[in-house]
Amino acid sequence: MARWIRHALARDAEITVRVVDAEEGRTLNREYRRKDYATNVLTFDYAQEPVVVADLVLCAPVVAREAHEQGKTLQAHYAHLLVHGTLHAQGWDHETSERDALEMEALEILLMGALGYANPY
Repeated sequence: MARWIRHALARDAEITVRVVDAEEGRTLNREYRRKDYATNVLTFDYAQEPVVVADLVLCAPVVAREAHEQGKTLQAHYAHLLVHGTLHAQGWDHETSERDALEMEALEILLMGALGYANPY
């Protein structure tokens, strides 16, 4: 996990990774995003300068279900979600515009390829 996160970082960081069950994942998503379901990864970014400080929360049952549905290995899906969350922690946002989404996706594809994984999309 540390290798995947380090690979997606452009600066020094202090990142904590938590893996939670569906109940906690749903509670966190509801409380912080106002969405009443468990999602695959949540990024809580506290600072970007001078050091990135963030928590990445992965919901294990959602990650496992998605990996199966998408025909990916569990390892590849975890790698992608940690890269994705790490980019969010640095200010990348795919929900602001279509252009931002395409730029973030392209970077994720590049980073995943460099890590030895196929295009996650």
